[in-house]
Amino acid sequence: MITDSSMAIPASLNDSVSLERKFLKHIRDNVHGNIFLEPIFLKFVDTEQFQRLRDLKQLGLSHMVYPGAVHSRFEHSLGVYCLAGKAIDIIKKYQGPELGIDRFDVLAVKLAGLLHDVGHGPFSHTFERGFLPLVLNGPTWSHEEMSEKMIDYIVDEHNIDLDSQLLKKVKEMITSSSVHPPQREKKFLYDIVANGRNGIDVDKFDYIVRDSRACGLGCNFQPERLMETMQVMDDEICYRSTDYLTTHKLFATRADLHRTVYTHAKVKAIELMVLDALVKADPYLHIASSIHQPSEFWKLDDSVLKTIECSSNHELEESRKLVLRIRRRDLYQLCNEFSVPKEKLDNFKSITPQDIVCSQINGTNLKEDDVAVSNVKIDLTRGMENPLERIKFFKDYGSKEKFPIENERISHLLPAFYEDIIVRVYSKKPELVEAVSAAFANYQLKTFGREAQVHETPKKKQRLTHETHPTDFNM
Repeated sequence: MITDSSMAIPASLNDSVSLERKFLKHIRDNVHGNIFLEPIFLKFVDTEQFQRLRDLKQLGLSHMVYPGAVHSRFEHSLGVYCLAGKAIDIIKKYQGPELGIDRFDVLAVKLAGLLHDVGHGPFSHTFERGFLPLVLNGPTWSHEEMSEKMIDYIVDEHNIDLDSQLLKKVKEMITSSSVHPPQREKKFLYDIVANGRNGIDVDKFDYIVRDSRACGLGCNFQPERLMETMQVMDDEICYRSTDYLTTHKLFATRADLHRTVYTHAKVKAIELMVLDALVKADPYLHIASSIHQPSEFWKLDDSVLKTIECSSNHELEESRKLVLRIRRRDLYQLCNEFSVPKEKLDNFKSITPQDIVCSQINGTNLKEDDVAVSNVKIDLTRGMENPLERIKFFKDYGSKEKFPIENERISHLLPAFYEDIIVRVYSKKPELVEAVSAAFANYQLKTFGREAQVHETPKKKQRLTHETHPTDFNM
């Protein structure tokens, strides 16, 4: 059970029970302003496992291209905690008695917001979706599942006295985007932090604004507008019909961040190099083995690259050279990219280095280890489906009916297609850029009957790369 001292602390500053300021920890956030942490949340924040999030960059390796993108999962987690609290406060203020929202619910939502990312590995999703599939043979691993294990570990390790049902609820809220139990009371609570129903949640509200600001990009999406006007109808969070375009901006802005920041061509080149370095280092550093035990996993963060770079271990020499190449901006060279034709998306199979090598022109001698391929998917969160079709709207606060809205009823300028797959091919060796480019063009010619080249490496740069191996300092 929650201890007596914790029970004396309200879950919201809007509660009728007064809270002495001396119990609050005040944090000034550059996105949300003042954030106040109450003692029950400080018990988690003031642990080495949560503080570890300071050493995990929110955008992985994007700071190598966008120097301002050095914010961490620590501040993002505080931001999601703040927005989760605001969201449940707003719902409770207007519909609390009607929906039966109690302090238990408020605590669960805020804790889920605070702890939703404690299971993340280094380099953002590169670790989970890139590195682990290359070295593991077995069941898939997810940071959401690790977050569940980390929460249990933190509670046990630090003797945090929490009701077991509250703890269970918090973990379900974190995994609700991928797990949908058929029977659940107050389902709307599970859509606040990680929304598996339609993708609108405070996690996105925070990182879209925070990432845009850190990268020096404009952001015309306003999460406050959606939060202040949302309403629960039939156990589902719904939005005013006049906010349709605001919900669309959420998904459009997210997709734009993926295209311009998260999957930037040079960011992906660096990710590919880091993946090669980690895979080569894993037999000696046993990086992947740490995912099985929270007691070992929390010690793993972005500093693993510095460990490789500073090691004098002979077995890490290949990995060390790759890290040094990244430092010196001697990156894998982008040869070209193309967007998969939309009629091919349904049956698209990821292109591999072997596909490129098998398409090389006579006279060259490319090997698979000379080529790196990035298959990038950018969508509005639901693949080829329109996520807005899953969102329910209402006309005004007096109405009892919720309904979906079709794009064409709002504007003919909204997209009719919701997914892109971009294939980029890189040469690992500067002197092979021209050969890899030709093989990639030949592959497209054989596969699609045309060369869908978009960003071909200029001939001048190909010659310079071949002759002088220049260091690339272009950000």
